[in-house]
Amino acid sequence: MAPETGVRLKKTSRLIPSRYPSRGILDAIAAPEDLALMFELEGWSNDRISAELEVLHRVPREEWVAGRPMASVVMAAYCHPKPGGGRFNGSGRGAWYAALSLETAHAEVIYHRTRELMEIGLRETRLEMCLYHADFEAAFHDIRAEGTPEALHDPESYRASQAFGQELLEAGSNGILYRSVRHRGGECLVCFRPRLVLNVRTGGYFEYRWRGGRRPDIRKLA
Repeated sequence: MAPETGVRLKKTSRLIPSRYPSRGILDAIAAPEDLALMFELEGWSNDRISAELEVLHRVPREEWVAGRPMASVVMAAYCHPKPGGGRFNGSGRGAWYAALSLETAHAEVIYHRTRELMEIGLRETRLEMCLYHADFEAAFHDIRAEGTPEALHDPESYRASQAFGQELLEAGSNGILYRSVRHRGGECLVCFRPRLVLNVRTGGYFEYRWRGGRRPDIRKLA
């Protein structure tokens, strides 16, 4: 088991496609106990919300976030895991990933988006991303130090790191501090608990434009 490190982090950076709304049903309700009923009512005619409710029940009710600014943004990270999962989570439950610096967040986005584009043969395109900042004040398992099993930072495979993350999640861990493998010297965190994602706010919008190569031009829009 990795050691835990207590942190106070301000202005961590997370970039997601701007097509996803920053407000939703979770911002409007008063308390988490109202959430399941609202989802069930909406879910009669909305397949996406029905699927979200199914994933939501994999997150303990006491961890649900509702009735505060950006609640929908926070819970979306947990209710909409990407196919195959992330470095420390599987496809059954998502997590909040963030970089400790904007430069590292850009590097992570560029790597993953470029890889997706190359796989489908699309070399010229543009993508708009929204930057979200969040604060954290909690203890996280820390695998940033040298000597950590290299498999946890494998640049190509998440097999070992997902098993490690699942073990920590089941043991009650808040999340993990780790080294970015896309930005030398950069650091990231994954938070397993929605309620620990604090003071979420937008930090602007960025356009990434690929012009045939693997490195896009980045332009801040607002």
